[in-house]
Amino acid sequence: MTEAPAVLRSPLLGRPGAVAGEGLAAGVATHYGDPMREERTLEEGLAVVDLSHRSVLTVTGPDRLSWLHSLTTQHLLGLGVRQSREALILTPKGHVEHSLHLVDDGATTWITTEPGAGESLRAWLDRMRFMLRVEVADVTADWAVLGEPHSAESAEGEPLAWRDPWPDLVGDTTAYGPVEGHPGRQWSWREVIVPRASLEEAVADRPLAGLWAADALRIAAWRPQLGAETDHRTIVHEVDWLRTAVHLHKGCYRGQETVARVHNLGRPPRRIVFLHVDGSGHVLPAPGAEVRAGDRVVGHLTSVGRHHTDGPIALAVIKRNTDPEAVLLVGDVTAAQTVIVAP
Repeated sequence: MTEAPAVLRSPLLGRPGAVAGEGLAAGVATHYGDPMREERTLEEGLAVVDLSHRSVLTVTGPDRLSWLHSLTTQHLLGLGVRQSREALILTPKGHVEHSLHLVDDGATTWITTEPGAGESLRAWLDRMRFMLRVEVADVTADWAVLGEPHSAESAEGEPLAWRDPWPDLVGDTTAYGPVEGHPGRQWSWREVIVPRASLEEAVADRPLAGLWAADALRIAAWRPQLGAETDHRTIVHEVDWLRTAVHLHKGCYRGQETVARVHNLGRPPRRIVFLHVDGSGHVLPAPGAEVRAGDRVVGHLTSVGRHHTDGPIALAVIKRNTDPEAVLLVGDVTAAQTVIVAP
């Protein structure tokens, strides 16, 4: 049986009010005593989020970008120094398997990915090296990630950072959700890669916000996340992930046939929706809870948060043919849907 990856405990959990997460998030704080205030401070661009539970990989060697280009959904040839890209690795049947946040420093491609996923991603990439001049390493033990509410690439003299392109259309791609008026236009985010031993120094005296605050803003921006909005059968069209992570005419990669077939011939079987959840109760429904239209189960909740102005909000993945006008139910709680991916 494969052992669960060890959780690295962040020194920032020693800050006043820090409450540790659970599972793979046990090493970082969900909040520091006041999630609503932390969320407002983050939205104002002042706070920083401890994401040191994320996995960090490096790829070195002269063939690194052409090799990653051939394996992933994104066009990576000619990627400039300190330029960011988002890419996915799909299964042969086109289901989302890994999410890669990539930035190159001119000699090394740095990848951050979801907590606990680093070793499985490293092992798969290692098997795909063949005779190419590349080396892959999991450097999570030595390097850590901090989330910042800024949309600029890192400048020379700063720590290297991956800039989140959401919700822009990156390269030759398309959107399955709206382009004009997308709430993600308010989303500014980057992941700064720093030596793990220097986490506290990198934060300095900036205010900290926890995972709850960051997740509430992500949900409000309709931003999908691997392991939350995805399961073993997710295809990119269902969660509107083509816009930032998939180049439609870059050549062959694993799972490309499914991407092209659904794009050219039909609609995805499921669709992501944004929900305003009835907040009259004290307890929010949990991710994974069934979503119903009347008596019919049509999907499941994927992410839930409390927004400082919108109240309880959520993302869910539901059957494509669910009536977009229907008021949905999560347990006994009503949820008003906003269409993201059109039915």
